[in-house]
Amino acid sequence: MNSRRSFFRECALGIGNVALWQLLAQEGYASPTDPLAPRPSHFAPKAKNVIFMFMEGGPSQMDLFDPKPGLQKWNGQSLPESFTKDLNLAFIKPSAAVMASPRVFAPAGQSGMELSDYLPHLATCADDICLVRSMHTDAFNHHPGQLLLFSGSIQFGRPTMGAWALYGLGSESKNLPGFVVLTSGTGTSAGASNFSSGFMPSTYQGVVLRNSGDPILYLSNPPGVSEESQRATLDAVRDLNTGHFAASGDDEINSRIASYELAFRMQMAGPELMDFSKESPSTLAMYGIEQESKRAFATNCLLARRMIERGVRFVMMTHASWDDHTDLNKHLKKNCDITDQPTAALLKDLKQRGLLGRTPMVENRRPEDADNAGRDHHPAAYSMWLAGGGVKRGAVIGKTDELGFKIIEDPVHVHDLQATVLHLLGLDHTKLTYRYMGRDFRLTDVEGNVVRKILA
Repeated sequence: MNSRRSFFRECALGIGNVALWQLLAQEGYASPTDPLAPRPSHFAPKAKNVIFMFMEGGPSQMDLFDPKPGLQKWNGQSLPESFTKDLNLAFIKPSAAVMASPRVFAPAGQSGMELSDYLPHLATCADDICLVRSMHTDAFNHHPGQLLLFSGSIQFGRPTMGAWALYGLGSESKNLPGFVVLTSGTGTSAGASNFSSGFMPSTYQGVVLRNSGDPILYLSNPPGVSEESQRATLDAVRDLNTGHFAASGDDEINSRIASYELAFRMQMAGPELMDFSKESPSTLAMYGIEQESKRAFATNCLLARRMIERGVRFVMMTHASWDDHTDLNKHLKKNCDITDQPTAALLKDLKQRGLLGRTPMVENRRPEDADNAGRDHHPAAYSMWLAGGGVKRGAVIGKTDELGFKIIEDPVHVHDLQATVLHLLGLDHTKLTYRYMGRDFRLTDVEGNVVRKILA
């Protein structure tokens, strides 16, 4: 048992260490490091920032990106067992009838990329995008599929893509979060686990911003609280946290300090970010912001561009829901009408500023209503597109069979996509690791290859 004398001696030394740490911090010699400070990449990057547009629910690729005229031959009929014996299906049976797409596809741009008549605006950007028609994943339901796409695992608790980018590179924005989430529509089934920092410090998690009013609720000071008094309070809290960090070494304390300071700076930067008054009328019209049906998504697209300009590392946009098990043609057109124009506007805006899956079978939950038809989940083959720094323009990667069931050329797994995104940011996915519970974790786990055909 320690004596009373040793107790006071140890306490005195502890208090002395905290006092010394605070004095050194005031002189700039020993303050906790900024976890969001910019860090060098592994090699020269082709891109500095990411805007990830996540269309939750899974737009039907054979109605938008991957034309399958071969479906007409089987329209309304069940396929032979040889076609369907290995299928994993969420709701329908392998004996379900085939549903041909009523969409009209046409070549777009000099590349001749075939896109649906539901995407007239994106078609004008065909020569600037790289369309991957051979994406595949290991999960066929929404929640595990989203977890795998963003965290590299179907298990909860892993850091997500934006968190990994922020951890690897830091942020160039001092006044806004380094990882921002913008939402429109009805939400995502995986929710916050799509932008979680997992077992990393919470500094790296995505911050959800609103697209009107204060970006974050209660960001503005309440009546009677001046900027000076708030600054004094934050300074006192920072000093206490700095002392706590000196004693414990807990990285989460650094996250807390950084969060308080960022929130204070956002009180000035937030209103400026949301102020579109300096955007030209032609820019606002290009995005379609004045159209009520498109306003939320269009606003998010313009905010994404403004955030990238202000150094935000990773912007995740989600729009929901595209989960069209029923009323496919009605719902697909509605979502395309909302997203097509703003998406193309964002691509064109970034370019001019120098910044730049579903089943082929029918699912009908109301058989008496032919217009009720939709499509079930299909993880074995779907489409995504990329654009921007280091991405090949006007290219189509991969190929599926005549019915869109299987990939027959250049398969791209979600881990390959993750490895490629990190590569474009100048990060080697095999070297970007985080030590936790005795082992080194990475976004791509033990898999993933950079897709060289995507690279310019």
